[in-house]
Amino acid sequence: MKKTNDSYCVVFQGKRISERYYRDKAGWVKVSARDRLFRMTAEQVLNHLLPALAFGEKLGLTVKVEHHEGIYWETLTQENVDPVGG
Repeated sequence: MKKTNDSYCVVFQGKRISERYYRDKAGWVKVSARDRLFRMTAEQVLNHLLPALAFGEKLGLTVKVEHHEGIYWETLTQENVDPVGG
């Protein structure tokens, strides 16, 4: 089982929002609820992740970590998401 950063996707889901965070070949990417792509540093990802883990239940937010056997961003099709810089 491959356990590197690029084989995981972190998904935040709420009543009206869903965001994904994953690592591609150039760094971390956030996919917003409107499918916009934003480059992020590892520190920025943690700044989004930690409050969601601490207070998500009170806010009705769930955090799910998806594991993929291959590299996550390589499993994305061009129709779904075009990785930034990819």
